[in-house]
Amino acid sequence: MSTIDPAEVEKFAAMSAEWWDPEGAFKPLHGMNPCRLDYITRQIAAEFGCDLTAPRPLEGLRIVDIGCGGGLLCEPMTRLGAEVTGCDAEETSVGVARHHAVEQGLDIDYRATTAEALASEIEPVDVVLAQEVIEHVADPATFVRDCHALLKPGGILILSTLNRTPKSFALAIIGAEWVLRWLPRGTHDWSRFVTPDELAALCEQAGLDVLDRTGMVMAPLSRQWSLSPTDLSVNYMMLARSS
Repeated sequence: MSTIDPAEVEKFAAMSAEWWDPEGAFKPLHGMNPCRLDYITRQIAAEFGCDLTAPRPLEGLRIVDIGCGGGLLCEPMTRLGAEVTGCDAEETSVGVARHHAVEQGLDIDYRATTAEALASEIEPVDVVLAQEVIEHVADPATFVRDCHALLKPGGILILSTLNRTPKSFALAIIGAEWVLRWLPRGTHDWSRFVTPDELAALCEQAGLDVLDRTGMVMAPLSRQWSLSPTDLSVNYMMLARSS
């Protein structure tokens, strides 16, 4: 079964030209990105013994970014030395990502494909990233299994998504889409948000060991994001390891 939801792909196709505009449709992701990168790099460093003070601390690691969009995570991972493959089901976004990488002089393997297809195309990798993706797929359980299939034994999966709580509805739907209009109305469907316990269960059912879950919180006045070990009520990240 394909995990792709055509209606969700169409939403992002309509916004694809704005991927690298920090004031455009993906403004919330640009604001969140430093916080996500902080978590991702620290978890990778802890798992693989990387020295984050080195010029290219992730050299020798292979990373796949599922639902890479315009490459907001692929580019910094590449600059840190990793060999990166970015895949997205939305072809226009992949084209934007390729063009931007060329402009930046970065060698990134971008593919317009799905996680399930990619697993048969490449050798298993050290790290799979799936950021703000699972709430848009048709079958979350299959999606997590497909991500696991991409990993080497001992490899790690890092996910981020939105919790399904009244607070997330108020902030991510009413606030971000209806009032502030940071995102086009209808970008998210609250009923498809995934709680941390649900996501942990999906990981465990796929044969992954959940190692960590951490929240991401935005300060309302400064709009700066930070990691929170206790507040997972809206945005959160999860780390799981392949056995």
